[in-house]
Amino acid sequence: MTTPDYSILDRPEILGFIFYPRVDWTAAPAGASDHLVPVEEGVSISCRFYFAGLDGPSILFFHGNGEVSCDYDAIAPMYRKLGLNLFVADYRGYGQSGGRPSISHLISDSHAVYRYFREILRHGRLTGGALVMGRSLGGYPAIELGCSYQGGLRGIIIESGFASIGRLLRNIGFPLQLSGLVEAEEAHMDKVRSIRIPALVIHGDRDSLVPLREGEALYAGLGAADKRLVVIEGGGHNDIMLVGREQYFSAVRDFVGRVS
Repeated sequence: MTTPDYSILDRPEILGFIFYPRVDWTAAPAGASDHLVPVEEGVSISCRFYFAGLDGPSILFFHGNGEVSCDYDAIAPMYRKLGLNLFVADYRGYGQSGGRPSISHLISDSHAVYRYFREILRHGRLTGGALVMGRSLGGYPAIELGCSYQGGLRGIIIESGFASIGRLLRNIGFPLQLSGLVEAEEAHMDKVRSIRIPALVIHGDRDSLVPLREGEALYAGLGAADKRLVVIEGGGHNDIMLVGREQYFSAVRDFVGRVS
């Protein structure tokens, strides 16, 4: 499998369209703990772990480009009600993380975060199995890990994700002409096609930022025999969970319950 050259996207004018770093941070609520994951000398990634139970499945979650992990203080209880532990990771420049975000670091840092996540499960003696999940931009590191650690993951969930970052940029008005982009995106789709673990794709049918066709293309490309596409009627990019809360969490509950 050819390794995608994500560095071709690490241009300031592109990164300014993709990333919206926020340094917001609040104290961890009861039942949650904060972690700093070293990714290189002098740079660590902030994460928040929302604990539900020792025998519950654990989800490593990568959020959207305008969010930070502490935003999930209000959402994590919905996962906890399902008995799911949630480990939410930031990106460089987000939350308490150091450095500046880039596509290359988004991908490479995900491996360090995954290893740390596995240590948390091991040291805490959590036995419920592990999954990876990505929302929007977070689908990129989720796919990276879903491709790389299929022996250690029970499944992958992608919400409001996209198959082509080039099409995403063009959709939001960025005039993109990059040498090597087609090859990089084909290599990325090779990773998608290599994923054999069970997969769940959730997308809103009124998503104007990342159109439903992107979620459908991602779903079609996944190599998993066990995969499901859930379309939230009336759901946009940032309100999908509110518009279709029952359908959204029923899909997550049923999927995790079946594969873990």
